[in-house]
Amino acid sequence: MADKITVGYTHLSGCTGCTVALADNYAGLLTLLDRYVDLKYIPTLADARHVQKVDVSFIEGSVCINDKLAVEELKETREKSAVVVALGGCACYGNITRFSRGGQQNQPAHEAYLPVGDVIKVDVFIPGCAPTPQLIRNVAVMAYLLLKGTKEQKDLATLFLKPLMEATENTHACFCELMTKVINQSLCMGCGSCASSCPVNAITMEYGKPQGERDLCIKCGACYNQCPRSWYSFDVVDNYEAINEAIMAALQ
Repeated sequence: MADKITVGYTHLSGCTGCTVALADNYAGLLTLLDRYVDLKYIPTLADARHVQKVDVSFIEGSVCINDKLAVEELKETREKSAVVVALGGCACYGNITRFSRGGQQNQPAHEAYLPVGDVIKVDVFIPGCAPTPQLIRNVAVMAYLLLKGTKEQKDLATLFLKPLMEATENTHACFCELMTKVINQSLCMGCGSCASSCPVNAITMEYGKPQGERDLCIKCGACYNQCPRSWYSFDVVDNYEAINEAIMAALQ
């Protein structure tokens, strides 16, 4: 049996879609749990609910700063984790929770939400609303190889994770990032993922290219998360076959 890494899962203000994406790995998830990961706690899928000391913590959802317990749980997660991963658009950029202004019937005082990186140090972003099951699985495998693998495996894991680690420098994303980092770099392929993901319809497709309305944009990060080219990395592309072979070998 492999020398497993310990993993925890903190659920804050989110829709649980990221948890569903994790579970959608089916047999791949079972392989991870059997060989590589000791899942210490996850509120939705396991009985253990309290934050424990682990190697890697996944955090789903943004944090309500009006909720003292949520803020304390987030800070406790940082203290007890060697690596913290922001999972999904809400944790990375705030996403749709930036709409909240309080007044909800069940929690009328909850009016201010932040991406977790605005409160604690985050090591890795996994973007998307929700992230694809394959991306969550691949990050989990690469996290294991980075911590427990051979030198060659650690080098590949570093190449794979580097773009997701560098993304933590910015907890705000909007159509402006798409314009400067994707469209202006001739990386846009006109797929329309950004327009379909925008919760306020601030993006339309004109002549096969996205056009953004600055006055409508709420800077939720959904479009930037969803774009397949926003995380483009030559390090990953140039080593794609080796990285893919390492992941597939681990899941055999």
